[in-house]
Amino acid sequence: MSGIPACPKCQSPYAYEDGALFICPECAHEWAPGSEGAADGAKEVRDANGNVLTDGDTVTVIKDLKVKGSSLVVKVGTKVKNIRLVDGDHDIDCKIDGIGQMGLKSEFVKKI
Repeated sequence: MSGIPACPKCQSPYAYEDGALFICPECAHEWAPGSEGAADGAKEVRDANGNVLTDGDTVTVIKDLKVKGSSLVVKVGTKVKNIRLVDGDHDIDCKIDGIGQMGLKSEFVKKI
């Protein structure tokens, strides 16, 4: 065997090496050697309980959060639907009823 690992996305044994990357001809997934554990190099975002969050999840706020630049407060138990994960300090982008578009830190939410 050539020592080239199976594709981490579709498990195809037909992956090949092209320069510094491995490429799967079946699903067109590309990955760097040594990054087989993380699909697409994406950062894994976890909630306060350690559950993995994904785009479109519904979460609940576990702490009163003051909204910067206003007198509004996001109360404990506020349900936030259809979250979107983004890179940065505030890793959840969402829309909260009565407040609007805002960013949240994953450490202050729990998955429903």
